Amino acid sequence: MNNTDMEVLQKCLQWQNESRRVTLATVVKTWGSSPRPVGSLLALRDDGLLAGSVSGGCIEADLIERVRTASPTQPEVLTYGGTAEECHRFSLPCGGTLQLVLEPAPNALVLQAILDALTQRRLIGRRIELATGRTMLYLPHIDEATQFDGQSLTTVHGPSWRLLLIGAGQISRYLAQMALALDYQVQACDPREEYSAAWDVAGAKLVPGMPDDAVTASRPDLRSAVIALTHDPKLDDMALLEALKSPAFYVGAIGSNANNQRRRERLRLFDLSEAEIGRLHGPVGLPIGSRTPPEIAVSILAELTAVRHGIELVVLPAAANGPLTCEPLAAVS
Repeated sequence: MNNTDMEVLQKCLQWQNESRRVTLATVVKTWGSSPRPVGSLLALRDDGLLAGSVSGGCIEADLIERVRTASPTQPEVLTYGGTAEECHRFSLPCGGTLQLVLEPAPNALVLQAILDALTQRRLIGRRIELATGRTMLYLPHIDEATQFDGQSLTTVHGPSWRLLLIGAGQISRYLAQMALALDYQVQACDPREEYSAAWDVAGAKLVPGMPDDAVTASRPDLRSAVIALTHDPKLDDMALLEALKSPAFYVGAIGSNANNQRRRERLRLFDLSEAEIGRLHGPVGLPIGSRTPPEIAVSILAELTAVRHGIELVVLPAAANGPLTCEPLAAVS
């Protein structure tokens, strides 16, 4: 779950506590091109106020009209698109179809339990039977996702993705700003006063202390990433020693291939296994020819996004003096 989805559930709970009628819409299936992925949430208040999104806006307009005129009294399934006329009417991409489950008055106690679990960074699942509206919570597997079989809807809610940056320089600033836009919770650590004193990225907390202590204090989990960006081995390596032993889904370090090879040799002098050292992404980011700080930030976030979604990439050598390219592993014969 990302921060925007958590905001949707918070709004649902707030509006119900204010004695307003609320409908929760969940994207359960898509065919062809679709504006929002399965699992996306939208909360609609009885007066048309909304939080979240399931499309670019036209489906929301139709849903607002529905709840204003006759809010649903039991869970129901809606399908948009599928025909050229509907795609044009609802501004769906060519051939796109979107299926939603509308859930009136989602159980407030269940919503609070989900929000409590997310605050404690615990994974939690919710299952609702459409025929009865009966809802239950359960402990899902880490790989589970939203599922709908026509009879029941299962949604899986996880804590926000987190990103700890070692270094508060220019690349970190751009990376923090972009990561915040992707709903990461961002922190930065840099004991060098000339860098930390200038850190002013709104929404990205600067944590004090040394990098290894910052990694340990953040308690990285399967939704955490740690990236070393200081170019100072004394600082970067300290953080990596802790991060590579953690469950973090991504650990990376800036620098050339040669620098990262030397870094791996240094890490072998400590209590890290070859498997742990092999988890290091270095050089960090995808080889897209990035040179400027914002371009490097884009390449890093591109790789983070691929890893998050389980996309394995392989770097393909190009013709002599040509650029490197990368493709999904499944596309490589």
